[in-house]
Amino acid sequence: MSKIKTLIVDDEPLAQKILQKFIGHVDSLVLNGVCSNAIEASNILRKQPIDLLFLDIKMPELSGLELLKILKNPPKVILTTAYAEHALESYEFGVIDYLIKPIAFDRFLKAIDKVIPAEQMDSPVPVSIADTKARNFLFVKSDRKIFKVNFTEIRYLEAYGNYVKVHALDKTIIAQETLTQLEGTLPKDQFLRIHKSYLVAIHFIHSLEGNRLFIGDTELPIGQTFKLKIDDILKMK
Repeated sequence: MSKIKTLIVDDEPLAQKILQKFIGHVDSLVLNGVCSNAIEASNILRKQPIDLLFLDIKMPELSGLELLKILKNPPKVILTTAYAEHALESYEFGVIDYLIKPIAFDRFLKAIDKVIPAEQMDSPVPVSIADTKARNFLFVKSDRKIFKVNFTEIRYLEAYGNYVKVHALDKTIIAQETLTQLEGTLPKDQFLRIHKSYLVAIHFIHSLEGNRLFIGDTELPIGQTFKLKIDDILKMK
């Protein structure tokens, strides 16, 4: 099976090292080069085939998005940046994903999952706690905006077609992701799948009765296939 050829384009040495390390942990990926600016990347892309570009946005002389504008046949792109405000504009270029720095390894893998079919993914080498350190928030795209939502504010998530309703303490956001995608970004010790359409924050569970679970006054169904697992997990809490 041929490996996916990757190229890192980032002017920050620390970001380069982190991405090199992450790429090295996934056997399906191979690193073909590291560039410190978009001009250097443009020259490499003209000379050799690249399947996947890890591209920073804010760089001197030529930004990542400006590079995408001039490329005739760009490879697949995962943006890596510290600036969430460019997310909406970036999706107009058909990017695969948008990673906010500092990038956690589990979030990196989620982005890679969108490039590599699950059956082709090799088990990554375990990494240090510093690499997998979980953030306590997530960014969700909704109605041409990017919202930051703290994990502690999320009461439950509800599948809504190809979208998800994020029911937080003071608002409900319709996120442009699937429930399965968001589930992969949330800590498993804080959130529990109770139904194919519902994921709840364990902290906000008020009570259970039969095949029903209550988040405050909100009643949610418990799927039959999830019932035994839920009982086992909650007994351990």
